[in-house]
Amino acid sequence: MSDIERQVRGFWARMLDWLRGPRGAEATRRAKTALNDVRASEAGRRAESALRDLRDGDTGRKAKAAFQDLRDSEAVGKAKVATRDALRDLRDAEAGRKAKDAIRDLKDSEAVGKAKVAARDALRDLKDNAGRRNKA
Repeated sequence: MSDIERQVRGFWARMLDWLRGPRGAEATRRAKTALNDVRASEAGRRAESALRDLRDGDTGRKAKAAFQDLRDSEAVGKAKVATRDALRDLRDAEAGRKAKDAIRDLKDSEAVGKAKVAARDALRDLKDNAGRRNKA
């Protein structure tokens, strides 16, 4: 099923769910009738037939084959390998190691330790104050 057909079917399903929902107003009934009339009309049948022909026809098969050829092409494979290598080089490079060391040093630093203690103390104080207010 093509993406466009999937989107149309999804829209149709959402529309029918909305129409079947708790809204029992006359406008909903009229909208439902109008949508069913459109779907059953000659134009609706022709549109469905055109979508089916496009999906199942020679053009649809050629498009699928073209996408598959593109995915399997040498250029795409080379691009994937190059991207993988670039990311590996970036991770393993001197700058990457320095950044990891800096983050590790920051986590282990005295300032971060003091901030953690201060945050714990502040939370404890807030809980204590809230408990006193509830008792009062």
